[in-house]
Amino acid sequence: MTDTPVIGVLALQGDVREHLVALAAADAVARPVRRPEELTEVDGLVIPGGESTTISKLAVLFGVMEPLRVCVRDGLPVYGTCAGMIMLADKILDPRSGQETVGGIDMIVRRNAFGRQNESFEAAVDLKGVPGDPVEGVFIRAPWVESVGATAGVLAEHEGHIVAVRQGNALATSFHPELTGDHRVHRLFADMVRANREAESL
Repeated sequence: MTDTPVIGVLALQGDVREHLVALAAADAVARPVRRPEELTEVDGLVIPGGESTTISKLAVLFGVMEPLRVCVRDGLPVYGTCAGMIMLADKILDPRSGQETVGGIDMIVRRNAFGRQNESFEAAVDLKGVPGDPVEGVFIRAPWVESVGATAGVLAEHEGHIVAVRQGNALATSFHPELTGDHRVHRLFADMVRANREAESL
């Protein structure tokens, strides 16, 4: 077994290309995922930022939603950024009509909590598990986490709001590390994927 994990990026909508580049820089083989059968070909999956309602509807339309839920329940490592964080929430505080989530993290998320597009900002974020200086967080119509359950761990906060969470093999950030050129968060996720593969091979 090669040490290089194969990590997919859910390529239905959002900043897919940026994640593919960041994952490659983090020493992973990165490929887009659009169909249910492609989920079986990856060791982990990134759900990118974009528009969470659109991603949700397209996931249902492409037949990916339910297989993805099963994969996450079965322990597939998954990382969601911004809209991807919303997709990994067990509950959305203010969902759009018909909006569904994959779930996997015991948290309640508030959509667009940091404001609209023109209120986007960057901020240094101290992220547990990432060595060195704080990561540069790019917040674009970003959610925040209202609360987490006992099984979810908070990795970072900004101005008193939770912006990064991990539960088992599921990782989520409110911000977009793929837009910064700093690939440490993607490296953290790639390491999670490697650890999971090693555990499964025992």
